[in-house]
Amino acid sequence: MIYISHLLPDEEMKGLVTETGTGVESIDFSISDNLDHLGRTIERYQKKLEEMGNPPLTLHGPFLDLNPAAFDSLIREVTMKRFTQCYQAGLELGAKKIVYHSGMIPCVYYREGWADQVSRFFTEFLEDKDDLEIVMENVLDEDWRLLLDVYKQVDHPKFKLCLDMGHAHCYSEIPVMEWAEELSPYISHVHVHDNAGDRDSHLGLGKGTLPYHEVLKLLPVSKERTWTIECSHKEDVLLCLQKIKTEGLL
Repeated sequence: MIYISHLLPDEEMKGLVTETGTGVESIDFSISDNLDHLGRTIERYQKKLEEMGNPPLTLHGPFLDLNPAAFDSLIREVTMKRFTQCYQAGLELGAKKIVYHSGMIPCVYYREGWADQVSRFFTEFLEDKDDLEIVMENVLDEDWRLLLDVYKQVDHPKFKLCLDMGHAHCYSEIPVMEWAEELSPYISHVHVHDNAGDRDSHLGLGKGTLPYHEVLKLLPVSKERTWTIECSHKEDVLLCLQKIKTEGLL
């Protein structure tokens, strides 16, 4: 299943989803102001989904000012609360998956002990949650090994990894091909976009330097794997969908 990130205006999203038959990855529940008025936000987004024909849904979880790797008990507490609010929204809206960031900030956290701390957070978070699949996304992460360490320590049937190929390409010195190859068995969701390796520009495939053909071949279609086109402009979304179709990438 292919989703489109709701980074575009509502009318553009409605047209794209209706024309292409894709799902939607909502970003509404990643915003703290929306979580402060959760019931109202859920009602509002339900109407948006109805206008789009009730497509399959994935949520992108909150991340600004939050961190599952936090050692400070109060920061950890509010991170848990915000993550739980998003999970509740996912249940009420019938989402299939929720994407949460790993929280790695290089040059702030030591590698030693980081995976242990994040694993403890997600293990606690998942204690009473068996309905929705949770996928942990790389953002500033420099090394895929730390994400794999978290995955293995959490060891929960609803906990998987999300590979953001654009993030790996611009924030890590390890080639994105290695990320895809080594993590492929554990990846159930992929964020698809391109960049030139210098910044997270969310371009259409082929507009940057990411070897997307090779990466996507390492992440073939499977029963549980899904993909989100995560581009900032309509033309880039259409470009990605066109290349995926004409070049037989998925």
